[in-house]
Order: sequence, then C-alpha cells, then structure tokens
Amino acid sequence: MNYILLGPPGAGKGTQAKKIVDKFGIVHLSTGHMFRKVTKSDDVISERVASGQLISDEIVVNMVKNRLLQEDAKKGFLLDGFPRTLTQVQALDVILEAENIKIDTVFFIDLDYKEVIKRTSGRRVCSCGASYNMFFIPPKEDSKCDFCKKELIQRNDDKEEVVKNRLNIYEAQTKPLIEYYRKKGTLIKIDGLKSESEVFNQISENIK
Repeated sequence: MNYILLGPPGAGKGTQAKKIVDKFGIVHLSTGHMFRKVTKSDDVISERVASGQLISDEIVVNMVKNRLLQEDAKKGFLLDGFPRTLTQVQALDVILEAENIKIDTVFFIDLDYKEVIKRTSGRRVCSCGASYNMFFIPPKEDSKCDFCKKELIQRNDDKEEVVKNRLNIYEAQTKPLIEYYRKKGTLIKIDGLKSESEVFNQISENIK
C-alpha cells in the first residue's frame, strides 16, 4: 500500500494524509514535516520555506530517499508534498525501481485557486497547538485562542502574498505531474471542494 498525495497548497493534503495513515496503518512521509525539522538548524532552508520558495531537488530527493529506506516505510507509505517537479518524479522513479517499490495510486486533490487562497490565508495557530480558520472555523474571540486565550498567529507561509507565490510555483512546476501520472494510469482525481469527510470517502474508496 504505497500512495502519493498531490494538490495545490491549502487543498487539505495534511488533513487527509492524517486520516489515511490513521485508518490504513501506513507511514506518513511528509516533506513539510521533514523541512520543519531541518529549518530549526538550517537558516538558509528556513528562509526559503518562509518565503514560499522550493528547496533544491537534490536536497529534497536525498531527504525523501533516506526516509523511504527506513524500516517502518516497508509496511506501506503515503508521500505528501513530494514529488513536486518532473525532475523529482524521475528521481523517485529511479529510487522506486532500485528498491522494487510500486506506487499503487496517486491521489490528486483538485481545488480552485481562489478557494486555496481563502483557506490558507485564513489559517491561524496558537502556541498551545490549537488551530483555526478565520473564514471557516473562527475563534470565539477575534484573534485569541478559545482554550488558553493567547494571541493567535499567522505562519509566514500562510500569508496571502506567500500563498500566491507558492501557487505560481505550483502551476509552473508541480501541475505537470498531474498529466505525467494520468498517462501512467495511476492518477485518481479527488474533488477538493467537498467536505472533509466526503473528500476522505473519495480517497478511501480507492485504497485497496
């Protein structure tokens, strides 16, 4: 059970990924999580992530390869946030072939860019771990956490100008992957405008 999850930023990939790994018992291989660990010790990568720029293919590929070869990934995995470029796809194909690993399905969560901007720029988080969306799940008191009453913050990579930059990058570099996997016959398109549970049902129906 090996899968790839694709879609524009803000399409809900992280939320769906958690649901998938919890239900089917596979490993969540998220480059976002990997990057957040690295940014604590690497200022250059931290700055690029904060501004919405992509990290070099070489760094990302090596990071993912090392994670793929860990023992827990052998029981099945979900790749989230990788691959993002055709170069990364080709590098992943080489890794998979060398290790005799097969990708069963590539799920593409499709979502309109206007909705992406609304969902992403509206996100707010609290240091206690609570999260909100000013449009969909707002706090009871403006800009304050319902639980600890601390001030909510907007992550740098959720700011509208950064989101628009990420969408431009996605359009140019990541969207071509949709056609690549469609031609390979492994792509399944998911309607990202549906509710969270409906999106998950669409995905679950196509997991073996």
